[in-house]
Amino acid sequence: MQNGNIKHIWQLLNTIPDPEIPVISIVELGVVRDVNLKDNLYTISITPTYSGCPAVTAFTNDIKKCLKENGFRNFKIKLVYAPAWTTDWMSKETKEKLNNYGIAPPSKIVICPQCNSKNTTLISEFGATACKAFYKCSDCLEPFEAFKCI
Repeated sequence: MQNGNIKHIWQLLNTIPDPEIPVISIVELGVVRDVNLKDNLYTISITPTYSGCPAVTAFTNDIKKCLKENGFRNFKIKLVYAPAWTTDWMSKETKEKLNNYGIAPPSKIVICPQCNSKNTTLISEFGATACKAFYKCSDCLEPFEAFKCI
């Protein structure tokens, strides 16, 4: 039953949207690193996208709320900084969700999520969050954010 609970916790965590990009979950983002059980205590290990990420408080509060609402009381949240979070932890499906939402997924070549043009120009190293940069497409002229390769 304990392994079933771990699987259930993963499923619950996958329902928690990223506070900054609600089209993907914190699991899809790769922030949730591990869920394990030892001495009747579940440990949920999370890694922020970068040290100082303001969303860590939201991640932590959302995890606590979700687990408590679903009957879990015996858990702790552990922040893990090494290895550092990387966009490599995002699946192809997650990157497609970002693109469909209008955010260019992390890639060496920034492609406009509106028209799929590679003819894009960096406007600012920082978008709405430190994880994203602000670009403009030179073909469709639309501005957009691009997730940085980290």
